[in-house]
Amino acid sequence: MNYELKNMNNKNAFTLFELLVSISIIGILVAVASMSYGTAQKKARDARRIQDMEAIQKAAEIYYSQNNYSYPTTTGAFVSSGVLQAWPIDPKGVGFTPAYIYTATGTTSYCACALVDNSTAGNSTTSACAFASSGAYFCVKNQQ
Repeated sequence: MNYELKNMNNKNAFTLFELLVSISIIGILVAVASMSYGTAQKKARDARRIQDMEAIQKAAEIYYSQNNYSYPTTTGAFVSSGVLQAWPIDPKGVGFTPAYIYTATGTTSYCACALVDNSTAGNSTTSACAFASSGAYFCVKNQQ
């Protein structure tokens, strides 16, 4: 009997308050980690879009030098000429709208733009190559 009373008075368990504090700290840490993960994903998608736009710009300049100093008028011309294996796809997927936008002005100039997740990562306010210090679009245009 004396042995049973000693075990009942033993305080090896956590109190309800200690459990609530621990759970709330874990919850806060999970929330901070998930926000950081989302931000990292957005930055990675924007970096991919910028790389794709620079690849399109380089491909357009190669096309320009190989095709009597004229730029492609459609995205299909990049692929059919062999300058690009395929038109790049936005990191969010095929159904993402707007996809990469390519606008040609005859054969003398072009503008290619991608909508970025971070509005300060872009260099244009619209998809019409209105260049600015920041914006919702990252655009490239002809270098010639």
